[in-house]
Amino acid sequence: METIWLHVRAPFAAFRPFQAGGYRSTYPVMPPSVAYGLMLNFAGIEMRGPIQGVITGIRSGLPEMRIAVGLMTRPRVSTIFQQLHSYPVGMTANRLSGRARGTKYLIAPVRRELLAGYDGVVGVQTADRSLARQIRQGVAGEFETERYGLPFLGDNSFMIDQVELLVTPPAAWWYCLVGDEGGARRGACRLTVGIDRLDNSRTTSLVMAPTTEQVIGPPEGAWVMTPGLTLLS
Repeated sequence: METIWLHVRAPFAAFRPFQAGGYRSTYPVMPPSVAYGLMLNFAGIEMRGPIQGVITGIRSGLPEMRIAVGLMTRPRVSTIFQQLHSYPVGMTANRLSGRARGTKYLIAPVRRELLAGYDGVVGVQTADRSLARQIRQGVAGEFETERYGLPFLGDNSFMIDQVELLVTPPAAWWYCLVGDEGGARRGACRLTVGIDRLDNSRTTSLVMAPTTEQVIGPPEGAWVMTPGLTLLS
């Protein structure tokens, strides 16, 4: 089993769950589903499936990886106001369509959370040595292949400032699965593991919480299998 450790830093990041409304939150850490997409980008593996409508699906047959995520320092949660366009449901707001003369007509201000000063770590395990080599070469800028866009952290306005390979895992607050032992866990949240863009009911997420203190290397409970859609079976 090949293990890769990555240190990822960015001025800003935003990992938003599927949500609507006037306030849009962010996960406190990069969820495994985002880390998985980032690894595929480094490896030059196309994640997008055939474009058959307004929603781009995810290709089947993608490689599985075990992923652990953590924070080396805790980012600040900030908010910004932004004008967002909504897609009307049914006849909602159709009366405004004519006034807009063909342009977007359902625009409203929303408040969106973002993480300032993201300083995280990702652990990746795979039995595919070729895949591990591609990820390492991609991070080092040595893997020449066509790829879709630049890697970013949850929002294509938030580019990565630094990503580096580590020889050994650092001390971090690692996010671990919350078991059935009961009791509250500070910082517990649901993190997406596998995304199904065409049928959100098939998107999988797990309740995870950070370790109470920084520990060197992730505990066993921090490792989750991605893309994780098999959790439904």
